[in-house]
Amino acid sequence: MKGLLDVQGVELIGPLLPGYDEILTPEALHFVASLERRFRGRRRELLALRHERQLRVDSGALPDFLPGSADIRQSDWKVAPVPADLRDRRVEITGPVERKMIINALNSGARVFMADFEDSSSPTWANMLDGQVNLRDAAHRTIHFTNEAGKEYALKADIATLMVRPRGWHLEEKHMLVDGEVVSGSLFDFALFFFHNAQCLLDQGTGPYFYLPKLESHLEARLWNDVFCLAQDTLGIDRGTIKATVLIETIGAAFEMDEILFELRDHSAGLNCGRWDYIFSVIKKFKEHPGFVLPDRGDVTMTTHFLRSYSRLLVRTCHRRGAHAMGGMAAQIPIKDDPEANRNAIDKVVADKKREVLDGHDGTWVAHPGLVAVAMQIFDEHMPEANQIDAPLSDDAIEARDLLAVPTGDITAEGLRQNLAVGLHYVAAWLRGQGCVPLNHLMEDAATAEISRAQVWQWIRHSAETTDGDVVTAEMALEILAAEVGRLHAALTTEEFEEGLFELAANLLEKLITASEFETFLTLPGYEHL
Repeated sequence: MKGLLDVQGVELIGPLLPGYDEILTPEALHFVASLERRFRGRRRELLALRHERQLRVDSGALPDFLPGSADIRQSDWKVAPVPADLRDRRVEITGPVERKMIINALNSGARVFMADFEDSSSPTWANMLDGQVNLRDAAHRTIHFTNEAGKEYALKADIATLMVRPRGWHLEEKHMLVDGEVVSGSLFDFALFFFHNAQCLLDQGTGPYFYLPKLESHLEARLWNDVFCLAQDTLGIDRGTIKATVLIETIGAAFEMDEILFELRDHSAGLNCGRWDYIFSVIKKFKEHPGFVLPDRGDVTMTTHFLRSYSRLLVRTCHRRGAHAMGGMAAQIPIKDDPEANRNAIDKVVADKKREVLDGHDGTWVAHPGLVAVAMQIFDEHMPEANQIDAPLSDDAIEARDLLAVPTGDITAEGLRQNLAVGLHYVAAWLRGQGCVPLNHLMEDAATAEISRAQVWQWIRHSAETTDGDVVTAEMALEILAAEVGRLHAALTTEEFEEGLFELAANLLEKLITASEFETFLTLPGYEHL
């Protein structure tokens, strides 16, 4: 179904459901189109630069700190101060832009809620537009929800500060065309939220705050900064009003933390350890290097040298620049039907959060409201002030070799099976429009699914050997995948199996793990089926 609105050069492709006209106004669409036209060329050039850098690594060149920006790393400068409601961010909760989730997260007791258009949301047209409607209502404090049983959900008086994560630079929004070409998903998500809510948020004493995902270089941060400047100028809002935290979730960005903060220094709200995507990035970046084959996903923890080094470097870099250093996600979720398993899960969360706060992080992430109090207690105990930005800087020197010291360990048949099972179940859910899925007592999103499928590809590529002495081959992986599909087929009715899209998910996963060339993101071929 097509809807053509009276905005020159703009075409919308997709159902115009009730309420969408309040978001897709001519003025808002003109705003999106103006940003797209201004920055389309630069975005594409930067995506091409990603490919060029990857080719250099494939040929043997390892990443390092940039020699051309040593003066930025060595000189003294600070980012601009953040507003009052971003000074204490000790616990943040994240989740998709689903209506009930937004209400529960804002009411959860966390300091910040990051509403996510990216890894925890499947980018269907309905999800993206419903999300904009939901966030408009949340920003205006009119959001409410009644479930099928008649239970009502509404905002409390005291709620978390709202931040929004648009999609990464590599993703597009195919349901909007500008001058006959699809628009950037990043600009679509950012522009619609900013246009409809920036002034309202400012009137309430908060502001338009964002998380920026998947950056691979400071040049990509510079592009965001220029987007922010033009957006603020266009709406007559002071420059520097927007505040954004960059997720350091690629190995390339890890070598450019100072430079990224410098590019966004007037709009910066610090950096965050996007640990799951970071692990995925390491697999992807060094896909042709047999010396970078990682062990089972469960053994690649934040206590390993390369991840602990990345985390500590982020803290030191941020605090030197007067910026927040945010910790990563606890993927565990409460286990109601097994007290012992629940205690073990909570113990892992406690250990993880204690490590973060003692390493100097100013806050952390949880994926479930039930973990807010757990994380809050750890940070309250060890961080009595609003943050640790002014604490003495560590004199630890983190060098390139520390970031590249990937761990060795076991590759097991069970690890292979779990990767394939998680990949299958997550991709199937994502194709059905669900981007955040509880599996095996962990909250899986696109990032963890990326690790799962990337590891299988890597193990096949380099003929990794399991602890049983078997070489991982495509035939072995496909046999395990087929068995998982068969198990689901036997456990479900034919209708349930077909509605679950497990066959389509298996076909997509098969292509991803056996491809001769590594697919950069599973969401790119997956988007073709949404």
